[in-house]
Amino acid sequence: MDTYKLAVISGEKKIDIIERELKQPVGTQVLVKVDSCAICTLEQRMYGGVIKRYPFAGGHELAGTVAAVGDAVTALKVGDKVAGRLLNSCGECYYCRSGHESHCVVSFKADIHEGFGGPGGFAEYMLLESKALFKMADDINLSHAALSEPLACCVHSINNAKIELGNDVVVIGNGIMGAFHIQLSKRKGARVIVCEVDRDRLELAKKMGADILVNSGETDAAAKVKELTEGRGADVVFCTAALPQLAADAIAMAGKFGRVVMYSSFPANKPVELDVNALHANEPSITGALNSNKNEFLAATRLLSYKMIDPSLLITEEVPFEKIGYAFERAIDSKTYRIIVKL
Repeated sequence: MDTYKLAVISGEKKIDIIERELKQPVGTQVLVKVDSCAICTLEQRMYGGVIKRYPFAGGHELAGTVAAVGDAVTALKVGDKVAGRLLNSCGECYYCRSGHESHCVVSFKADIHEGFGGPGGFAEYMLLESKALFKMADDINLSHAALSEPLACCVHSINNAKIELGNDVVVIGNGIMGAFHIQLSKRKGARVIVCEVDRDRLELAKKMGADILVNSGETDAAAKVKELTEGRGADVVFCTAALPQLAADAIAMAGKFGRVVMYSSFPANKPVELDVNALHANEPSITGALNSNKNEFLAATRLLSYKMIDPSLLITEEVPFEKIGYAFERAIDSKTYRIIVKL
């Protein structure tokens, strides 16, 4: 019997490597040889004990190569490089049918590897439906392709913001998601202002294409944004850091008719005070951004395949599967961007 290895988060800071039977695809299934899987915030929180849902087969930012296809698969062939969209959707609920499958009622309830909940990307092989896979360019670096999922989430955020040519856009925080927002906003024709307290991350923001850097640890960032925009405030503000004060700052930075996108998921429900009279007078739009729809995932795979977005500076380290425990320890370090597990 052929087998493959799978990594499962079994407790706080505990990862088990187990073996499962390797099955061959039938019908519309595709067997993927996983090459790269990035460690996202979800898996970091699971590993660190912030979220306790064990055992959990994590890993939803992945790319690999088609190893075999079922007899009903027509869009892919053996040897194709692919990225996986593992946010499952039923196709039948109200949100799926209204074009918002990223909010499907069964999202995040995947059971890819029998007996273990979770997307299951930290595995040597995955058996997936062909519709979950997106073909990438033949010459793409699969570590880059693995970042299709987080980039797609940022594409969703950018779409929510409705950036127009010449807009003043503020990105608060320059982790990997902030960096993607910078690159995408520049692609939309915006002037990008980045607010960040870490000097190294400010320097990286400059390399990502930011036009103006604001060290918010040394200056009043909201006041500086108003100064840079002739007192108007920004047209668009993305809050990509999960701190309530920064959420409040994001609202304060927006000008009349400004669009504020709360991109980050906050680990604790801490309310932010709102000046309702300012909302009444200035008519800003405040929204969030959760996951991505299929068309946004497709856009992300194209941007990476066409090399219109370069994630190379956002990969802190590539770690072999055999050292996955070390990879998670690196990932939870606040100084890292993305750690890629290589299988």
